[in-house]
Amino acid sequence: MAKTQQTPSTKRLFVLDTNVLMHDPSALFRFQEHDVFLPMVVLEELDKHKIGVSEVARNVRQVSRFLDDLIKNNPNTPLDQGISLNAQSLFRNGSVPYGKLFFQTQPSPKHLPPNLPTESPDNTIIAVALELRDKSNDRDVILVSKDINLRIKANIVGLTAEDYFNDQVLDDVDLLPKGFHDLPDDFWETHGKDIESWKEEGRTFYRLRGPLTSHWLAGEIISEGGEGEGGFHAIIRKRNQDHVVVETLHDYTQQRHAVWGITARNREQNFALNLLLDPEIDLVTLLGAAGTGKTLLTLAAGLAQTMDEQLYKEIIMTRVTVPVGEDIGFLPGTEEEKMAPWMGALMDNLEILTQPANGSKWGRSATDEFLMSKIKIKSLNFMRGRTFLNRYLIIDEAQNLTPKQMKTLITRAGPGTKVVCLGNIAQIDTPYLTETSSGLTYVVDRFKAWEHSGHITLQRGERSRLADFASENL
Repeated sequence: MAKTQQTPSTKRLFVLDTNVLMHDPSALFRFQEHDVFLPMVVLEELDKHKIGVSEVARNVRQVSRFLDDLIKNNPNTPLDQGISLNAQSLFRNGSVPYGKLFFQTQPSPKHLPPNLPTESPDNTIIAVALELRDKSNDRDVILVSKDINLRIKANIVGLTAEDYFNDQVLDDVDLLPKGFHDLPDDFWETHGKDIESWKEEGRTFYRLRGPLTSHWLAGEIISEGGEGEGGFHAIIRKRNQDHVVVETLHDYTQQRHAVWGITARNREQNFALNLLLDPEIDLVTLLGAAGTGKTLLTLAAGLAQTMDEQLYKEIIMTRVTVPVGEDIGFLPGTEEEKMAPWMGALMDNLEILTQPANGSKWGRSATDEFLMSKIKIKSLNFMRGRTFLNRYLIIDEAQNLTPKQMKTLITRAGPGTKVVCLGNIAQIDTPYLTETSSGLTYVVDRFKAWEHSGHITLQRGERSRLADFASENL
């Protein structure tokens, strides 16, 4: 629910803006014991956006179904007295108390405040909320909106307005795990007493005990020392109550272990390659600023496992089509041709991976054509209902996806499929999404304790000195 400064015992009335319901259809049930009020103009705006196949249209239709079911389940309750939101069959959370839902049954105020001269939907919502506040002496009236400008205008006219916080995965993005732990200098002195080690099929395992192990999660990486062969780096395979089982990582910083000609240039890239090439890891999330190597490492690992090891049938790459600037309109061609302008990162990194220092132009063209037969570019619009078997699925720019969209994509994975989510949560272009409510943040947080997933935050840019300076100073 929206965060407020009042004591929890104070029952409040929350007036919802249209964009809150468009963003989260279940917002009606997210305010615990407090009451919810829907102005008539909100229902009018919902009606205008119900047609289409977009995420917003689907959410609006879901809101309409919720409202219809609530009214049907309370046939003898006058709407002006409020209907119970205790919808066990609609939104199952029996431990949470529910308030009532009120609709606007009286005409909207004829006169807006003097400093709100236009009769826009936003100003009408503010006027309705102000009238409710003036009539409600026993409780606080709070306007909840994802629209910053609406909240500013509401505060100007003396109305309490807040953002919708229930969609936030974390209170602070700094709480997001980075995917690895640096071991202290005295780690082996405090944790090496009961250590056990063994080998299985050329793999080295350790069983570690000690106070630090209680804070580690399966799929995370522990690291001691610097980069390269001199340090100890291992992935946590299993976590029990009194110990963890870890497996040492491969060193992909050495040229002899290059992946499609690519070597890890820093410790975090080495961790990422280990996760990307690990058949026991089904989901990998990579966060990092521009130039940290997310796409290049992912594509190199995908090609190695698809072309060389034949572990996957093909690589599928998709991303949300949110433009940075003005939309250029409809694009001609097939699905892949329409998606091609959005896949510049794929083409740029393919050029690095497939262009040798020597070789004929014809040979390079033949190589590119052969590789593209193994790489499919798909649109998010056609993902619903599909199942991918033995595929290497790359979700680029995942920070622009909602949690619901991320769930739709990841649940497409069938047996033998690996999903890799890439993104930079500091560059979100989707309206109403923030660093703490992004689908990428949601996935990192929800999968952080699963032993078949892994996450790494890449921290050092490797694109060029110009790109690194620009990332830090612009």
